[in-house]
Formats: sequence, C-alpha cells, structure tokens
Amino acid sequence: MAEVTSLFWDMGGVFLTNAWDRAQRRRAVEKFQLDPDDFEDRHELMLHAFETGHASLEKYLARTVFYRPRSFTPEDFKQFMQEQSQECPEGMAVLAGVARTRKYFLAALNNESLEMNEYRIERFHLRDYFAAFFSSCFLGVRKPDAGIYRLALRITQRPPEECVFIDDRSLNLECARELGMRTILFQNAAQLRKDLGSAGVILDGQ
Repeated sequence: MAEVTSLFWDMGGVFLTNAWDRAQRRRAVEKFQLDPDDFEDRHELMLHAFETGHASLEKYLARTVFYRPRSFTPEDFKQFMQEQSQECPEGMAVLAGVARTRKYFLAALNNESLEMNEYRIERFHLRDYFAAFFSSCFLGVRKPDAGIYRLALRITQRPPEECVFIDDRSLNLECARELGMRTILFQNAAQLRKDLGSAGVILDGQ
C-alpha cells in the first residue's frame, strides 16, 4: 500500500463545530423567533447557491430572513451566526499533532459559504495548519459531488492512493473512496488517532 503523503480534512464536526447546520439554525429560529418551516424551506432553496459562492451572505439573509421587516438587524444575525462556530479541542489537537510533524500535505475540504469560511479560517488560525482550502464556495461544487474531490486531487497533483480524507458524514466519504482515496469516518478524537495510526500517519509526540 502506498505511503500517505496528503490528508484532506472536513472542518465542521471534526475540529470545529458546524458553521450553519441544523443545530445552529434551530438556535437561530428560537433566538429570533422565526417561523421554522418557512425558514427551513427558504434555507433549502438557497443552500446550493450559498455554499457554492453564487449567493453572498447578504443575499442569503435577504431571501431567508429579511424578506420582511424584523425587530433585529442583519448585523445582529451575522454576529449570531459567527458565534455558533467553536473549536472542538480534542479534534484540533489531532490536527495540530499531524501538522507539527511537517511530514504531510494538509488541506481542508469542506462545504461552506464564503463569508463563514473566511471568518473561520481567520478566527481559528487555520492557515497555521493547512496549505490549501478546497471549500465549496471557492470551487463551485459541494460534497458529496465527485467533482470536488477530483478538483482537489488535480490541483494538488496528488495520487489518490497517497491521500486520506477525513469527514464525519459517511455519504461524503463514498465518492472520495471510489476515486481511490483512503477515508476515515470521524467519530471522536481517540478513534481518529487510532485510524490515522493504522494508515501509517505519524502524529507529533507519538
């Protein structure tokens, strides 16, 4: 089996909380007293454009929340969205341990809107860990579409058999695996350490 040279990491649910997933949207519905069915319908209609960089956060909010007058402002809502992003310390420790070896090419590969992606990269100093960010908002394609994995492999010129892709959703791993990448379904940090070790990936301090 080929030696691992490259690791591609999902962000939300691995080393950060999700940016704008179901749990975050439920909190928004409660805090801002939105109609849950109406908001979710509008969110689903805007999701693809929002996460592939074709609709800005301003446009997304205009269609999902501020299509009528509200007692709060778009800035209030944006601040709330940003506050939902938190570090998952144990997952981050695994990422940091791999990065400290300086042995592997590390890149993020995730679905995220432009403004939230840029906020999270800056807020959590992710450039300290990753050499590249293959985010749906930059590439115009979302997981689990096979195109996002093909682009990541072509741009980096990495053989798929030398690559590991880590994600917390099994559906997102399927196309990567079909392209020849090794995959790890993230469940918790201890399991991730073990699975990385089984793939021959070294962590600093081990």
